Amino acid sequence: MTRIAVFQMTAGIDPAANAAMLEYAIGQAVEGGAAMLFTPEMSGLLDRNRKRAASHIVAEADNPVLARARAAAARHGIWVALGSLAVAREDGAWANRSLLIGPDGSIAARYDKIHMFDVELASGETWKESSAYSPGEQVVSADTPLGKLGLAICYDVRFPALFGALGDRACDAIAVPAAFTVPTGKAHWHLMLRARAVEASAYVIAAAQVGSHEDGRQTFGHSLVVDPWGEVVLDMGGEEAGVAFAEIDPGRIAEVRAQLPSLANRRAIPRSSMT
Repeated sequence: MTRIAVFQMTAGIDPAANAAMLEYAIGQAVEGGAAMLFTPEMSGLLDRNRKRAASHIVAEADNPVLARARAAAARHGIWVALGSLAVAREDGAWANRSLLIGPDGSIAARYDKIHMFDVELASGETWKESSAYSPGEQVVSADTPLGKLGLAICYDVRFPALFGALGDRACDAIAVPAAFTVPTGKAHWHLMLRARAVEASAYVIAAAQVGSHEDGRQTFGHSLVVDPWGEVVLDMGGEEAGVAFAEIDPGRIAEVRAQLPSLANRRAIPRSSMT
């Protein structure tokens, strides 16, 4: 068994305040005996006002939230799956980037969100992530205390092909940090995360933003840990921020894959057969 911590967060428009919350969560995770901490999408800055946010979106090497998270991880000797930060790429575009921090403070892996959240909801909410952010192109996984961890972010959960690729890598767990809207969360959050866990025969760990944010948005919360059978082993609810814990059991992964060897049985569908 490997103990993990999940941070359900209400991030705001001040990176320094968000960094302080992350440092507190890292300390709580260590006190609770966790080997890894998982945090939500946009842990360093959640601000839909892009003009106001622009001054805080800097290169990864210059990001003060990342620097403080790396220092805290090294100080405490804990892995941190930093759900995502808004960072400036070398080409000047912005990326929604997940960063896996090792217990020595080094960056063990980076993943840039592939699928951009461009939607118009019946509730009246309109989001066009692609107007500011450029999508990533690489599927990413890395070795961790949980085994092989696959990386995804929020809206990626709606695209099974990504999770199929992570399944092909035999990921033992997949991180899906999120800032899900309330309407889509009520409709699809639990359903899709459970489906992705079953498809990949892996744990899914989804740290989420929750509640009312300074930029005016509302997020769904319900940070989840789902086991490879699709059973929810942790649900943090939709009301409050905080740190909670779950146990990741490698024996459960082996048990499910032995009963339902869907990864081994999967076959490619020839394009010529699609009509």
